[in-house]
Amino acid sequence: MIQDVRQWREFENAWIASHKPDFEENIRLVDGMYELARSMGKFTAADALEGLEKNIRLASILHHVRETP
Repeated sequence: MIQDVRQWREFENAWIASHKPDFEENIRLVDGMYELARSMGKFTAADALEGLEKNIRLASILHHVRETP
Protein backbone atom coordinates (compact mmCIF):
# COMPACT_ATOMS: atom_id res chain seq x y z
CA MET A 1 0.00 0.00 0.00
CA ILE A 2 1.26 3.48 -0.85
CA GLN A 3 1.83 5.49 2.32
CA ASP A 4 3.14 8.76 0.87
CA VAL A 5 1.20 9.70 -2.26
CA ARG A 6 3.31 12.79 -2.94
CA GLN A 7 6.52 10.75 -2.88
CA TRP A 8 4.95 8.14 -5.16
CA ARG A 9 3.89 10.79 -7.69
CA GLU A 10 7.40 12.26 -7.66
CA PHE A 11 8.82 8.79 -8.31
CA GLU A 12 6.36 8.19 -11.16
CA ASN A 13 7.12 11.55 -12.77
CA ALA A 14 10.87 10.95 -12.55
CA TRP A 15 10.53 7.44 -13.97
CA ILE A 16 8.36 8.63 -16.87
CA ALA A 17 10.81 11.46 -17.64
CA SER A 18 13.77 9.06 -17.69
CA HIS A 19 12.11 6.30 -19.77
CA LYS A 20 11.09 7.43 -23.23
CA PRO A 21 8.40 5.42 -25.06
CA ASP A 22 9.77 2.61 -27.22
CA PHE A 23 7.25 1.56 -29.85
CA GLU A 24 9.06 -1.65 -30.78
CA GLU A 25 9.37 -2.74 -27.14
CA ASN A 26 5.68 -2.03 -26.59
CA ILE A 27 4.77 -4.16 -29.62
CA ARG A 28 6.95 -7.00 -28.28
CA LEU A 29 5.20 -6.77 -24.90
CA VAL A 30 1.73 -6.85 -26.46
CA ASP A 31 2.70 -9.77 -28.71
CA GLY A 32 4.07 -11.66 -25.72
CA MET A 33 0.93 -11.09 -23.66
CA TYR A 34 -1.22 -12.13 -26.62
CA GLU A 35 0.75 -15.36 -27.10
CA LEU A 36 0.55 -16.08 -23.37
CA ALA A 37 -3.22 -15.60 -23.42
CA ARG A 38 -3.53 -17.87 -26.46
CA SER A 39 -1.44 -20.56 -24.76
CA MET A 40 -3.85 -20.38 -21.82
CA GLY A 41 -6.85 -20.93 -24.13
CA LYS A 42 -7.98 -17.32 -24.42
CA PHE A 43 -8.42 -15.38 -27.68
CA THR A 44 -9.26 -18.41 -29.78
CA ALA A 45 -10.23 -17.98 -33.42
CA ALA A 46 -13.85 -18.81 -32.52
CA ASP A 47 -14.24 -15.75 -30.27
CA ALA A 48 -12.02 -13.32 -32.17
CA LEU A 49 -14.92 -11.11 -33.27
CA GLU A 50 -17.33 -11.92 -30.45
CA GLY A 51 -18.89 -8.74 -29.11
CA LEU A 52 -17.33 -6.51 -31.77
CA GLU A 53 -20.66 -5.19 -33.06
CA LYS A 54 -21.77 -4.38 -29.50
CA ASN A 55 -18.50 -2.56 -28.81
CA ILE A 56 -18.75 -0.54 -32.04
CA ARG A 57 -22.33 0.46 -31.20
CA LEU A 58 -21.35 1.43 -27.64
CA ALA A 59 -18.38 3.47 -28.89
CA SER A 60 -20.63 5.27 -31.36
CA ILE A 61 -23.14 6.11 -28.64
CA LEU A 62 -20.45 7.32 -26.24
CA HIS A 63 -18.82 9.39 -28.97
CA HIS A 64 -22.04 11.38 -29.38
CA VAL A 65 -22.60 12.06 -25.67
CA ARG A 66 -21.62 15.65 -24.94
CA GLU A 67 -21.49 15.44 -21.15
CA THR A 68 -22.33 13.04 -18.37
CA PRO A 69 -25.08 13.78 -15.84
